[in-house]
Amino acid sequence: MIAQDSIEALKARLDIVDVVGSYVELKKAGGNFKAPCPFHDEKSPSFVVSPQKQIFHCFGCGAGGDAVKFVMEYEKLNYPEALEKLAESYNFTLTYTDNKHNKPRSQVMDKLNEWYQTLLTHNQTALSYIQERGIYESSIEKFGIGYAPDSNATINYIKSQQFSIKEAVDMGVVGYNQERNQTYARFIERITFPIYSANGSIVGFGGRTITGHQAKYVNSPETAFFNKSRLLYAYHLAKQTVHKKQEIIITEGYLDVIMLHQAGFDNAVATLGTALTHEHLPLLRKGSPRVVMAYDGDKAGRAAALKASKLLSASGFNGGVVVFGGGLDPADMVKEGRVEELGNMFRDPKPFIEFVLDEILSLYNLQDPKAKEACMQEGIAYLKTLSPILQEEYKTYLASRLGGLGVSPSLLRLNNQTQPNMNNAPLVQQNKHRDMWELSLIKTILEKPEFIDHILDVIEPSLLQFHSREFSAALASKLDDPELMAIMVDESIVSLKDEESLNAELCTFLTKYYERELKKINITTNISFEEKAFYIRKFRGKIAKLKRSELVSLSD
Repeated sequence: MIAQDSIEALKARLDIVDVVGSYVELKKAGGNFKAPCPFHDEKSPSFVVSPQKQIFHCFGCGAGGDAVKFVMEYEKLNYPEALEKLAESYNFTLTYTDNKHNKPRSQVMDKLNEWYQTLLTHNQTALSYIQERGIYESSIEKFGIGYAPDSNATINYIKSQQFSIKEAVDMGVVGYNQERNQTYARFIERITFPIYSANGSIVGFGGRTITGHQAKYVNSPETAFFNKSRLLYAYHLAKQTVHKKQEIIITEGYLDVIMLHQAGFDNAVATLGTALTHEHLPLLRKGSPRVVMAYDGDKAGRAAALKASKLLSASGFNGGVVVFGGGLDPADMVKEGRVEELGNMFRDPKPFIEFVLDEILSLYNLQDPKAKEACMQEGIAYLKTLSPILQEEYKTYLASRLGGLGVSPSLLRLNNQTQPNMNNAPLVQQNKHRDMWELSLIKTILEKPEFIDHILDVIEPSLLQFHSREFSAALASKLDDPELMAIMVDESIVSLKDEESLNAELCTFLTKYYERELKKINITTNISFEEKAFYIRKFRGKIAKLKRSELVSLSD
């Protein structure tokens, strides 16, 4: 079992925005962050993350909780598994109440990386390749470049360091062939590039063959720690510069990144043998940088740039595309000393939207009326993924590119009709009357529990007309209650700031309450005259005190 003080220490390190933002693309909304809910289908974002309260809540489906609860729900893990996953991500060593569990995160990849780096210095073929590519010795050290030998040597080294083969399989450095009941090293006779998480832990490797293996590059397999669709190569080295420069350069390969850093472009990163995906966006959103895609000019490179540009522009990112022609790539240009030219290219990329529209236009024979119509429809379909303002702006751009062929902007009908958005209405709620005063009182209890005894002297749950259930839940500190979480993250509900404000509001509320009770007792016919007179005197006395700003207790 994980020790409770260890759990609390881990939670103190976690930031809800950072944790959720590594899975979901969050956008600032006042003091909170919003996104489409990852737990149910919705068109408009009703999922809210509160950095102040360190909780998330969906006003649509009611999901909510802290950072640990989010990882449990998203990764489908139990509580201890989620804690261990977060501990791995944050380089935190959990302690357990039983000593057999008290061991740090596996060091097998770190040890292997050190060994690979040592082997590189003795392998002339690998060193010659790296030197031919123009990589400096300082870059070899900075990026931890190494060399993986044959499979048996790697397996034997792992065993010699007292690591179990199962541990190495779990970490993705060793594979297992069930048919042959045989283990094998994942990286064989390859130059190795360690891949780090954003927080600086080794989570995998990339490898480049130098002995003619069929696959030129390979990456670690998907593991509990390695998800190539959420990682960017060298992001851990680039992130400070990315935040400082407010710009990130995304390339297609390890060598491009290494050479760009070598030339001073240390805000460069690379995707890991995969196209840019939605899962990369939370990482790219950090610091709100301008995004420059630096892709090869061949057919595959342009197709990847087109896909990435569609994704980034539809997601509201600023930036553009630099396409390298003539069979060159960023690494080649650095090697040739064309650093100034590279800097000019990165300063003036082709904006995403223009790049997408021009690429679409290039795919069609615009002398053919049918092809021209198909091109226009594809362009319109893309524009509909953008904001209304951008749609109108770039409708003119698309028409101008087709304009010489007899196309008027008036033909490009986008048919944008904004529908009333009901998904943003808070849960507390869409089909239920919201009494803002009662909600403010509940939020005051949640945020300032020191006022609870004072409030309970004069109010009990039954006095609230609309939110007595939430009031009772707040008194019981049921902080995981979905409706309480909705109140906590709803910025339109403001708690009462101090005791003076609280007393004034309580006097106003209670005056109205006892006035309603007085009216009821005046028209009631099922009690005796004496009892009726008693209650009339009692309620009038309370109302008189309250109007003098004197609070009255329930027992008065």
